[in-house]
Amino acid sequence: MERGWEADPAASMRRRLGKSAKELGQTGGRDSCPDIWELDNGDIAVIGRDLTDVYAARLPEDVTIYHDERLVIIPRSMIIAAKSDIPDV
Repeated sequence: MERGWEADPAASMRRRLGKSAKELGQTGGRDSCPDIWELDNGDIAVIGRDLTDVYAARLPEDVTIYHDERLVIIPRSMIIAAKSDIPDV
């Protein structure tokens, strides 16, 4: 089955959206750093906790997670801090 969008593995990280985990007090050190990045092709990369298996049985009916996708959780404060960096269009 062909999908409408495919991630480009050649895309590079362009800029952080919002503040770093350190600035927000959301890190336990070097090994625990949720983050949000805009890639050079405009796509968004999210670094967070992989809770795909935890949420799999309780997803809404119209939500599916394909075999190569993961459900990632980030702190609420990170998306709020990134809001001003995310364009409306």
